[in-house]
Amino acid sequence: MRAKLAATTKPGQGDDSFPVSKLASPRNRLTWTTFISIVTAVFAVEVPFLFLGTPSGHDVEFHLYTWLEVLAQWKQGIIYPRWAALAHFGYGEPRFVFYPPLSWTLGAGLSAIFPWTLVSEVYILLVLVAAGVSMFLLARLWLDRGDATYAAVLYAVNPYHLVIVYWRSAFAELLASALLPLLFLLVWRAEEKGRRVTIFLALVLASAWLVNAPAAVMIHYSLALLMLLLAWQRRSPRILLVGTTAVFLGAALAAFYLLPAIYEQRWANLAQSVSGGSRPLDNFLFANTDDPDHDVFNRLISWIALAEIFITIAVAWMARGWRNRNRELWWSLVAWAGVCAVLVFSVSNPLWNVLPKLRFMQFPWRWLLGLGVPFTLLTALGVRKWTARVALYFATLCLLGFVWHHFQPPWWDTAADLREIHDNVASGAGYEGTDEYTPMGAEPSAIDKDKDARRVSVVGPARAAIQISRWDAEHKLFTANMSAPDNLALRLFNYPAWRVEVNGHSVQTGMREGSGQMLVPVDTGENRVQITFIRTWDRGMGAGISAAAMLMTLILLQKSSSRSPLDY
Repeated sequence: MRAKLAATTKPGQGDDSFPVSKLASPRNRLTWTTFISIVTAVFAVEVPFLFLGTPSGHDVEFHLYTWLEVLAQWKQGIIYPRWAALAHFGYGEPRFVFYPPLSWTLGAGLSAIFPWTLVSEVYILLVLVAAGVSMFLLARLWLDRGDATYAAVLYAVNPYHLVIVYWRSAFAELLASALLPLLFLLVWRAEEKGRRVTIFLALVLASAWLVNAPAAVMIHYSLALLMLLLAWQRRSPRILLVGTTAVFLGAALAAFYLLPAIYEQRWANLAQSVSGGSRPLDNFLFANTDDPDHDVFNRLISWIALAEIFITIAVAWMARGWRNRNRELWWSLVAWAGVCAVLVFSVSNPLWNVLPKLRFMQFPWRWLLGLGVPFTLLTALGVRKWTARVALYFATLCLLGFVWHHFQPPWWDTAADLREIHDNVASGAGYEGTDEYTPMGAEPSAIDKDKDARRVSVVGPARAAIQISRWDAEHKLFTANMSAPDNLALRLFNYPAWRVEVNGHSVQTGMREGSGQMLVPVDTGENRVQITFIRTWDRGMGAGISAAAMLMTLILLQKSSSRSPLDY
């Protein structure tokens, strides 16, 4: 192995250096063999679906209803939805202001192409394959094609990904897994001349914000750790400059989502996202709460996390020879793994309370997503025999089988269950909303959940003849012929982005006490009421910042060298 490394390094640079000629070698390019290996492993993960149905994890209904809602709004001509009209059984919520768009855009696109009962399976397949390819692009820096293929397969179907697939259905978080290897790859190459590394790193960071906010927080903290460690090891301030520039450019690229999400959080109950049961304190490994169902899953994820941490420690020790061959790599992986491991235990609680936005990750065990990269690479570097590799993965599968049967088996949705979700959206019946995205002052428990309940009703004693002309997600139009002045109660939660006009004049709406639904004041006679979900200033400014950042990015890409930092 030493002879092989010596043959591929430039004279005088030592074993830490990998010349472009090696990286450009066709032997290290992604081939159909590698790609098919990843696809086959991911398909094997989905084999139980053929017999048991679709895994119905914690977040499955949230995502599936979201995808169908987006698809329905596309058909109405709304390219970028903001208001989830069918949430809370038709009263709505600003879900798409706060939930990043990439996962629901992909899910809605797949829903338009594939049969509905297969959409989640196709989504999982595509995302896990993308994660495997991403790991291959990273692993081939140090490994030959066979070992890099092993790393790609292991990362795609690592234990935490299987937990997401079978128990959590956290589809956006799963999509974020494809970004983590690229993050490490680009930070590793941050010293290269030219601007392309900075630009590609900014695109990864922007994508993180647009995929999943908790994962984006984890990715940015991981970036800070890797930047500081590599800058110190290489005595290179350039790494810090590249990383800092990429953070700001990435935020600017994602500003069309970030700025409204930050500004409009005062209009929604986002504090519910870290309420009891969702706080870091309730979700450290082996934590106990007053909710038995919560604690059962916590035991399940705790044992899996503990096993993955112990395996990482073991393979790091087995790969300790790399401290001499590539000290930067070994220490970077060990430090990253160590931080991920510490943050899942309650001893790190002070950090969760002090570090900015860290507590909005909610669940400390989410750091297992970050642990997946060092876990995979250290395993590939430290466990060299294929029989040992197979035995190690088989042992992790046995652990998954143990927690499956001993703690909590996955829940399953049948084709009929999935069709019911589809029918609830197609019929307009709606679905349960989310507490954290509920507008301020709204009370979902007090609303009428009858799908046939009136969209417009009179609050007081006045009589009215009401005719609805249009009732879309972001536009509503109706007339109300009133016998006396009164208020109209709408099947709609009040939210500051709604603009209401009566007979062409803007009016100040009210909020029904106890429920939070919108109240519209009208006069005697005919009233033409038009309600529009407007583009608030934060949306306009965010879109402008993103457009300017994208233009600047394209200009910089055109002026920089033609070779991508992802190409070898």
